[in-house]
Amino acid sequence: ALAARRYGIKTRDITLLPIGGVARLERMPDKPAQELVVALAGPAVNVVLAAALYVGLIATGTLSSLDQLLRWDASMLNRLMLANVFLAIFNMLPAFPMDGGRVLRALLAMTMDYVQATNVAAVIGQGMAILFVVLGLISGNLFVILIALFVWTGAEQEAGMVRAKSLLAGIPVSRVMATNFEKLSSTDSLSDAASMTLSGFQHDFPVVDNGHVVGMLTRSTLLDALARSQLNSSVSEVMHVDFQPLHPRDSVETAMQRLRECECPALPVLDHDSFVGVFTPDQVGEFLTVRETLQGRKPDRRIVHDAGVDDVPAEAAR
Repeated sequence: ALAARRYGIKTRDITLLPIGGVARLERMPDKPAQELVVALAGPAVNVVLAAALYVGLIATGTLSSLDQLLRWDASMLNRLMLANVFLAIFNMLPAFPMDGGRVLRALLAMTMDYVQATNVAAVIGQGMAILFVVLGLISGNLFVILIALFVWTGAEQEAGMVRAKSLLAGIPVSRVMATNFEKLSSTDSLSDAASMTLSGFQHDFPVVDNGHVVGMLTRSTLLDALARSQLNSSVSEVMHVDFQPLHPRDSVETAMQRLRECECPALPVLDHDSFVGVFTPDQVGEFLTVRETLQGRKPDRRIVHDAGVDDVPAEAAR
């Protein structure tokens, strides 16, 4: 996460797991060399910590033999050192979503197309997942099998996300946005909004006054307000006003990035201050489905899901 910040990439959050953690980044670095640095930074921290703890054990005289070094029932410092060694080794395994998978992909991307490099790294990672399953069955260790599932899923998600990104490269928002939509006025009641939600398939509504977008009313905001018995409140009381609208010529990638930054499910599209459409991740998924079908290919549900729901990458973390 700290290495990613060096390249201007923010970390949304870090999810702690039994095998370490996963940091969700806004995006991965554009250049393979930068991704290599970001991926290696985590294991490098573990190596430095393990080395520092080893020096501490030697300095305090706690460590008297190599046999004692490898014992988990030794001192707390000893266990912390072994944990860091384990995390460094585990996270360097060439499989997504561990750092080793990203290191492998970055190295491959220096000599081949990024999508192809991702697919190769994903296949290798899934091969390791199969190996983990075999080892888990032989040893009767359920935890190893769970790790295999984690690795297999991580490889699928990474490959789908990168594939979706490549399919959407250069596609403007105007080709994806919804133009047939319902609008609300800031003076409409939440009861009106609830009725519009029930009568159609639209979940998020632009709030337009005199032809100008003044806010967005999302499904989650509407439901929260209804749960607080605000049925007669006006839309203006709960609508979101802190967002940056899109332009029809903006790229889909830019639009998805903006959605992540504001953590909102939809954004209005303006052309010379005129409201022309609504952009949602669901529209991206539908666009990919139609495009793949028209090109004679069966839509890959994994790709459509990763494009339409969440294309935020993750990196292994400590």
